[in-house]
Amino acid sequence: DIIHEGPYRTLKVRTPASSASLFSKHFQASLALSHLETMAPGLARKYEINADMGEGFGRWKMGPDEELMPFIDAANIACGFHAGDPSIMLKTIRLCKKHGVRAGAHPGLQDLFGFGRRKMEIDVNDMYAMVLYQVGSLKAMLDAEGVELSHIKPHGELFFYMQRDLGIMRAVLEACATFKVPVYASQNPEQEAMCKEMGIPFQGEVYVDIDYSPEGKLVPVAQSQQVTPELCYERAFGAAMTDSGKDINGNKFSFGFDGRPFSICIHSDAPTVLENAKLVRQAVDEANKSKFASEISKVNGKK
Repeated sequence: DIIHEGPYRTLKVRTPASSASLFSKHFQASLALSHLETMAPGLARKYEINADMGEGFGRWKMGPDEELMPFIDAANIACGFHAGDPSIMLKTIRLCKKHGVRAGAHPGLQDLFGFGRRKMEIDVNDMYAMVLYQVGSLKAMLDAEGVELSHIKPHGELFFYMQRDLGIMRAVLEACATFKVPVYASQNPEQEAMCKEMGIPFQGEVYVDIDYSPEGKLVPVAQSQQVTPELCYERAFGAAMTDSGKDINGNKFSFGFDGRPFSICIHSDAPTVLENAKLVRQAVDEANKSKFASEISKVNGKK
């Protein structure tokens, strides 16, 4: 066991025997069969699609959640702060259960009016409590429905706040560590290192419906160009096959996954989300067939 003394709590993290594979061999260039067998529960064993879900409130509905479910592998369920309410959370969990989609928590800033996409200044102790509260609420509902919590993915401005402020990043991740599930985020070395320190599996993501800056960082939704479904397909397939993308200026950059499978995020509030999802699903299935079919078949054959 590893004892992690954080400023907000003391964490006792049980380190699995496969942690060396997860945090060292798993980061090497080749994706061998042993990596597929030893990755932490919840980490992608092949390319997958995740989408933000349950982001309505009361009578207000954000995205076509039910129509989108057949095309995704994992749902990030809003927990009531930036969107969502108890009834919508429960409905979304049941949709996940119906469609065999993994259910994760999507905590955000307490900003319903701004959809969690506006900058806010929040004390680190309050931030820790806010994330713990949101994920804990969803976890209680998941338990009631007999569904496991798959992962945690910070929403919108909360993610960008974490990148600007390492104190906020630590507060959020210490709250996440309570639940012993992977944290999803766009590739960034600071968060990946902090997750490793706390024993949290880090699941890297690629975004296909928003832009990247020349530095390879995510551009907020409001500042990104609108995309077509065809461009989403091109970005998804290109990232999977070449480990690279293009920034907002059209220049190529490397994601740095080095052969590791990643999750592809699509936003359910995009105007063409269903068309985006259909083509991204096609791209992901084609890439998985090309790169991981034989390895996954061997792993499944041993179960």
